[in-house]
Amino acid sequence: MALPKDMRLKGYRTFNYIHKNSVKYHGQLMSFKVARSNPKILMSHKISNTSNKFRVAIAISKKFSKKAVDRNKIRRILQEWLLTNIKKINNHKPYWLLVNLRFGDFCNDKNKILEEFQQLMFKSQLIK
Repeated sequence: MALPKDMRLKGYRTFNYIHKNSVKYHGQLMSFKVARSNPKILMSHKISNTSNKFRVAIAISKKFSKKAVDRNKIRRILQEWLLTNIKKINNHKPYWLLVNLRFGDFCNDKNKILEEFQQLMFKSQLIK
């Protein structure tokens, strides 16, 4: 199950803003960049009524896996975890999250990826 459209980030200005104004959390397998939301950036995408909510982008490099099928499978697993564990209460947090998976030989260990994803979500205090 994919993230709803009101939870996704899009647009190069959004990602430039996150890269410049974020707090970084690093793990062995992935890194998080968390920034306060900036609804003015999303105005050009005609997203205004839900622009101050929690939004997520998951970036997986081709270095992780050459096959798009594998990258999409990991992305869907992380998105499903987010949908099941983010409650309506946490959805009001005005933060944007960029998840970058690092390349390595762990692409077959989905439990390890999910475990670190959960640890970084708690470390960044996006979920309590």
